[in-house]
Amino acid sequence: MAQTHHTMDVESLSSSEGKAKAQLAQMAPVVKDEWVRGDPGPFGLLCFGMTTCMLMFITTEWTTKGFLPTVFCYAMFYGGLGQFVAGVLELIKGNTFGGTAFASYGAFWMGWFLLEYLTWTDKALYAGVQSGKSLWCGLWAVLTFGFFIVTCRKNGCLMTIFSTLVITFALLSGGVWDPRCEQAAGYVGFFCGSSAIYAAFVFLYKIELGISLPGVRPVAFL
Repeated sequence: MAQTHHTMDVESLSSSEGKAKAQLAQMAPVVKDEWVRGDPGPFGLLCFGMTTCMLMFITTEWTTKGFLPTVFCYAMFYGGLGQFVAGVLELIKGNTFGGTAFASYGAFWMGWFLLEYLTWTDKALYAGVQSGKSLWCGLWAVLTFGFFIVTCRKNGCLMTIFSTLVITFALLSGGVWDPRCEQAAGYVGFFCGSSAIYAAFVFLYKIELGISLPGVRPVAFL
């Protein structure tokens, strides 16, 4: 009889342990096997920031247009293709805003490269392109303002990048008619590109080192 009770106690204990393990398994967080393990955000910001600063070297007249072939190369592969890939990876990770923005500006740089290359090699196309450049820059200013609205619930770094980019495109639109306006766009654009480079390292240091620098704190202005 004592043996029977002992057996029942062991079975009851085993059953209790099994239920406890099952409850713990249900409470444990589900780990998703994501295809994209790293964060493509810092890479995309560097692609945008570095290429923007390179172009603004010419717009601010810090260097001559002889530097343009270098900008062409980086606009195609770093600012263009690289940033577009970062956008696709962000979309795969589920970051709709990051993916849309990176892919848009990556495509912008690739389109800019092709357009500038064609007009640079075929001067006959230049006059026709210039006539619509003001509207083209204005349209990108409107698009960028739409992105800026979203950043009002992101962080200070992204707000700075997109707000200054709106101003840059607006000044470039006016710069078609006034060289001083274009040069002003170069200075604002250089600040915008520098802000993107800063933001890239802010996010990189937070991910890799756990260091939070100014501008990374989440905001909610809307």
